[in-house]
Amino acid sequence: MGNKLRRQNGIIGGVCGGLGEFFGISAVWFRLVFLLLLLPGGLPGFLPYVILWIIIPPK
Repeated sequence: MGNKLRRQNGIIGGVCGGLGEFFGISAVWFRLVFLLLLLPGGLPGFLPYVILWIIIPPK
């Protein structure tokens, strides 16, 4: 039928693993993006992660 966006078993919440599985790329890239967004003060990386954690259903 198609790929559905679901959280995967991961380090914290499985958001990056789910995004990586959905887009067909390594979850490491998503982890790096969120990590880089955390550097300028935390909120730009933390807030989207928490929102995605709430929105994306578990596997």
